[in-house]
Amino acid sequence: MKDLLVLLKCKKPPASIMFPKINNPEEVALVDDLFEDFEVPTRIQIIIETNHGLEAAFEIAQRSNRTDALFFGGVDMAAELRCSLDWDALAYGRSRVVHAAAAAELDVLDVPFLDLSDLKGLKHEALKAKALGFTGKGAIHPSQIAIINQVFMPSKEELNYAQKIINEFERASTGLIVIDGKLIEKPVLRRMYRILASASK
Repeated sequence: MKDLLVLLKCKKPPASIMFPKINNPEEVALVDDLFEDFEVPTRIQIIIETNHGLEAAFEIAQRSNRTDALFFGGVDMAAELRCSLDWDALAYGRSRVVHAAAAAELDVLDVPFLDLSDLKGLKHEALKAKALGFTGKGAIHPSQIAIINQVFMPSKEELNYAQKIINEFERASTGLIVIDGKLIEKPVLRRMYRILASASK
């Protein structure tokens, strides 16, 4: 609360701040109401890293229009669950956070990879996170940023393919098209638009 009160008086508040240990939507509401009352434009990112927060992740994600992203805090979550920090042990927690973020149309960031000497391991875990639905991954050292960007930024081929699908649907009068022998339904368009949007961030 003392930190928040300092922000309310700040002449140049930060563009965004990250909130750890969020357990329920009421905590998000408190911050949102304070910022609204004092006309603080700061955006927020919320770390889901407790059992209570995981249980309420859907409601937490929906609570404030100033929320930009959910962040999966795997280290603290593993400590609460009394489990290891490996991928399989935290798969359920990761999935719940991804689902909550997707429902609220928020970005969702995976827990940082802690072994700074294992860049191959970082890339492997980042690829798994992307496949699960994460839009990014936390970094604890500048040496990790290039690999994370490489994994989560769409390739030129992905961008071209997304644009191709969008163009075909714009020309089509149906909800189904065939590209390269594959049947593609219109809901796929949402993912194609997201791919193009992520390249412009």
